[in-house]
Amino acid sequence: MTRKERYKAVIAYFSEAMPVAETELKYENNFQLLVAVMLSAQCTDKRVNMVTPALFEAYPTPAAMAAVSEEEVLAYVKSVSYPNSKARHLVATAHQLVERFNGEVPETLDELTSLPGVGRKTANVVMSVAFGQARMAVDTHVFRVSHRIGLVSDKANTPLAVELELVKNLPEAIIPRAHHWLILHGRYVCKALKPDCLSCGLKSTCAYYNKKS
Repeated sequence: MTRKERYKAVIAYFSEAMPVAETELKYENNFQLLVAVMLSAQCTDKRVNMVTPALFEAYPTPAAMAAVSEEEVLAYVKSVSYPNSKARHLVATAHQLVERFNGEVPETLDELTSLPGVGRKTANVVMSVAFGQARMAVDTHVFRVSHRIGLVSDKANTPLAVELELVKNLPEAIIPRAHHWLILHGRYVCKALKPDCLSCGLKSTCAYYNKKS
C-alpha cells in the first residue's frame, strides 16, 4: 500500500467511524480553552476537567487571573502535573493577554508562542479548536499513531517533522478534525503499551499491525 492509498483509507475510515471528533477538554470561551490546553501538557484531559470548573469560576477572565498571585492559582491546579510552573505561566500569560491583547486570545502562531508556557503544540490546538485553522498539533498520541499506521516516514522523528508531513498529505479542510481522530484513536485504541489491534478498524491499513502479523 502506498502512503497516498493509506491516507485515503484512513480518512475514509475515520470519516465514517468518527464523523464528529472534538477535544475532550471542557471550556466555554477561548481564554478557558487556552488555560485548559496549557494545563493538559503531560497531564490527562480527565484530570484537567476536574480542576478547571473551580478555576474558571474563581478567575473567569484574563484580568481576574492577572489580579492574583501564583500561589492563589496554584491552590486550584495543584493536582495537575508540574503545578508550580503551570500556575506561574497561567498568571504571567493572563498579564500578557491583558497588557498586549486587550484581554483576547490571539490567533497567530507567533503571538501565541510569545505567551509564557505556550509552545507550538499548545498554540496549534488553540488555533485549530478556537479559530478553525488548519493546524496539526502533535502530542504523544498523534506522534505514535502516525508512525504506527504508516502515515509518516521514519525520518519524521520529531513532533515538528510529523506535523509537517501530516499537513502536507491531509486535505486542508479536514486537518482540524484529523488532529482529534489521531488523538482519540491513540487514547482509546492504539494505546502506547498495549494497542487494541484486534478491535481496530484500521488493521488492514496499519503498517504496524501488518508487519507484526
